[in-house]
Parts: sequence; C-alpha cells; structure tokens
Amino acid sequence: MPINTPAAPWQFLDDIDLICFSHLRWDFVYQRPQHLLSRFANFTRVFYLEEPIFHDGPDKLIISKSADNIYVAVPHLQHGKSHEEIVQKQAELIADLVQEMEINKYFTWYYTPMALPYSLHLKPQMIVYDCMDELSAFKFAPVELKQNEKELMQIADVVFTGGYSIYEAKKNQHPNIYPFPSSIDKDHFARARIINSDPDDQKHIPHPRFGFYGVIDERFDIDMIAGAAIAKPDWQFVLIGPIVKIDPDTLPRFKNIHYLGPKSYEQLPEYLAGWDVAIIPFAINESTKYISPTKTPEYLAAGKPVISTPIKDVVSPYGDNKLVHIASNTKQFIKNGETILNKKNSKVWLTKVDSFLAGNSWDRTWSQMAKHIETTIGTEIKVTNTKAKGKIYV
Repeated sequence: MPINTPAAPWQFLDDIDLICFSHLRWDFVYQRPQHLLSRFANFTRVFYLEEPIFHDGPDKLIISKSADNIYVAVPHLQHGKSHEEIVQKQAELIADLVQEMEINKYFTWYYTPMALPYSLHLKPQMIVYDCMDELSAFKFAPVELKQNEKELMQIADVVFTGGYSIYEAKKNQHPNIYPFPSSIDKDHFARARIINSDPDDQKHIPHPRFGFYGVIDERFDIDMIAGAAIAKPDWQFVLIGPIVKIDPDTLPRFKNIHYLGPKSYEQLPEYLAGWDVAIIPFAINESTKYISPTKTPEYLAAGKPVISTPIKDVVSPYGDNKLVHIASNTKQFIKNGETILNKKNSKVWLTKVDSFLAGNSWDRTWSQMAKHIETTIGTEIKVTNTKAKGKIYV
C-alpha cells in the first residue's frame, strides 16, 4: 500500500486494494464509477480495468496513473484473435498486473458482467457488483451479457443498483442487494448559481437556452428535440456531450440546435450557468427503462428548472414532488417550457429543491456502500468461523 494512504474509516479497507472491471473508459464521461472509486482511492489503491483496445502491435497492458491511488489499465490486444484467445490473454495480463503491482489482498468491483470470464482466476476477499444500468438493453449489447450477469449474481457477495426501478427488477436475484440512485456533488454544481460569464463557444448563442449534457446515443429522443426546435425557432437548444452508437447524420440540424461536443466535468457548471432550462430528453424505450440519470439532481443543484421525459426514476421522486416538469411529447415539452419561461419568481421552488437535496451526496452514498461491504465481510467471517465449529451462523 502507498505510504501516504490515510487511515481508512472502515476496517475492511485496511491494507486492501480494489480491482474494478468496467465497460466505461475512465476519461470518457465523469459519472458514477469515477465518483465512487475516487472516494475509495482516498484510502486504498484502485485499479480500473477497461475493456481492450485492438491494434496491430503486440499484446500489452498499458497502465497509467490517473490520480492519487487510481491506476487505469487498458489491455491492447493484437487484431485477429478468437474469442477464447481474447479471454485468455486478458486473464494473463490481469495476472501480470497483480504480480507487478504487488496486489496481495484485494476485493473486486464489477460494472460489467462481461469481465467475468477473464477474471474468474482471481481470489478476492469479496466481490461487489454495482449494477448501474441494464446493459443488456443497450444498443450492440453482447448476447452473452445476460448469462454472465446471472453467473455474477451467483458469486457476488453484495450487489448495488443504480436506481430504484432497476432494484425492483433485480431484488429477487440476490439476497444482499441495495438500491443507490444517482447522487450529486452539490458544491460543484451550485457554482452555476453564481457564475456570470459564458464559455466562448456558448456566449454567442441567444436566449432562451434549453441545455443538455450527457452521452448522445440511442437513448436520446431525437424527434422531440427536432419538433420543439421547429415549433419554437427562437428557443436555442445547447447539446453537450459525445455522440456514440448512432449516426450523427440522423441528428436534427437546425440553426437553433447547437452541438458543442464533450466537456470536462469541471466545465459543466460554466455551461449550466448560462442555461434558462435544463432538459433530459430521453426516449422511452428498453435502454431507458431502468436508468436513473445523474444529471437530474445535478441540474437542480445548479438551480435550473428541468424538463424531463417520463423516466421512472425521474418521475419518482422528482416529478411527484413537483421539482421537475415531465413531458411525454413535443407538445407537452413546449407547454412546460413556456410555463417555466413565463414564471417570474422561483424562490419557493428553489427552497424546496435545496431542502430535497440536503441529504443527497456522493460522500453519503459511498459511505453507505462501504458500511454494507464491511457488514457483509464481517458476516462472512462469522459464517466461516461457526461452520468450522460445526455450527450454523444465524
């Protein structure tokens, strides 16, 4: 363990490393994995294993230090390998990582069940599955994902879910499962309330501005945005984020729709500050059935009124508590937009928002997860000890 690692608040973090397997690139979009693992990194080393990149060179594992105690490891595999060879080579590279970095005691943390076949040789102290999305419903999802998840559920010691709706769908699949919907870094996004300047690529855009940040993919309701942009040519739509898994040519291209590309997590409050309305224009389909958008509380922490399509984990609790406007179609979107723009005073609403968000933070979410992990480890130790004595632990 690094010499400068502070004392861990939880006993299970003493002299133990964390190995995470993820389908997301660490430097892609700053979201749930980065928030949680960065907090673990305050007390232990975190090794973040990404999916492989295929190239024409030799097989290798490139390890980079992203931040204090966070090591990002990316397998680079030569083109032309069979599925079995890809699995075997990744297993070998992971074994090399464990030896090279002297990872002696560790627990594993999965975001993708697809990592299971090449990590089964590991012997962790415990296994955590943080099921943040229903990945099998996403575009281009591997056919074996569901079976891999079933196997992961069988060996995981504790399971977390990215929201309540996905928890309800999976709660009977594991005896030790807990819902943890999206949290926020309130201080970070509250900066948007006091920022008075615009980034260079946004300052020329007129008001009113309807803004979105996030990944623009098959979850995005292209038709609703196009319809609103046509019906309201004076409204400006600012869309921030990478375009993935869909053809960019299918996106609406009008003078009042502005694609500004990806921005860093640090930059988001600067853009939010200049919006009149924040939007969550997700289509209602299989890929959005169980999502819990992190941007919902982030938009609210920035003090921005929000219009969202009826995503279950947005409707409840945000829509039910009148904190977010819900629109199922273009007509409702426009009506909600007009209501927001015509509202003269939002102090009462903002007070209600702040009260609702008061107990919401990534620090609290991480702490509660850590408690569940430590409790699980403690229970398993007792089970082992009592079984050794010929007794059953209850």
